[in-house]
Amino acid sequence: MEERDFFDERPEQRTHTMTCPHCGQQGEYELGWIVRRKKNQVPRGADDRDRARYAKAQSYMVRRDDMVGCKNVRCRKRFEVAGIQSVAFL
Repeated sequence: MEERDFFDERPEQRTHTMTCPHCGQQGEYELGWIVRRKKNQVPRGADDRDRARYAKAQSYMVRRDDMVGCKNVRCRKRFEVAGIQSVAFL
């Protein structure tokens, strides 16, 4: 069995406060995340090894967006998302 068989996956938007490194203006930016929540039961057809992997599995989310555009009308430059983890456990 593959890891994705243990999780329900869906996209989600979350807001984060970040500062543009070019103009220095702080703002609220929406970042895309893929949220993987552990299923309530072990999937059908799982053997002992799969059950052990399922027991250790945790719900987590993975950041999809690496770059955002500045909201300042005069700047509008794209900058890399820094300071926010790319993987977070729920």
